[in-house]
Amino acid sequence: MFCPRCGAGSLQQRSEKEFACGCGFHYFQNVASAVMVALCWQDELLVAVRARDPGRGLLDLPGGFVDPGESLEEALVRELKEELGLDLAGETLRYLGSYANVYPYDDVTYHTCDTVFLLELADKPAVVAADDVAACEWRKLASIAPAEFAFRSTGAAISQLQRLRG
Repeated sequence: MFCPRCGAGSLQQRSEKEFACGCGFHYFQNVASAVMVALCWQDELLVAVRARDPGRGLLDLPGGFVDPGESLEEALVRELKEELGLDLAGETLRYLGSYANVYPYDDVTYHTCDTVFLLELADKPAVVAADDVAACEWRKLASIAPAEFAFRSTGAAISQLQRLRG
């Protein structure tokens, strides 16, 4: 690998996350933060169908990566606007948990920490799939199999939510 400081092809991997070059440059591939939300209305959960790899065609929860300078909540509000056209700014989110995950993309495996929130809705909102969401559907929470989801973190969150609301 080439060093971004000196340009030499001498960037060596020292550990799972550390890379170093003889010129003194160090790079750490730290965990990326991601956020998702379980939008629940009565006994139903809004699930998204992924439009892109990884996991194209599999289920997911609305959400995405946290951008630099954003809080988890700010990222979630932005992602919901981008993916579903929903403006949930000011809504009370309940922290459900966080889960380690891997996100393979473009020949790089990113390690992520996926944070999941719960939002109980009084009314069922109209949603429009956009961005990297191919479709959305309301499903009975009790009938959803965690294995239907693209990522193990999301499946674990669904299992926890089913236990919590079961």
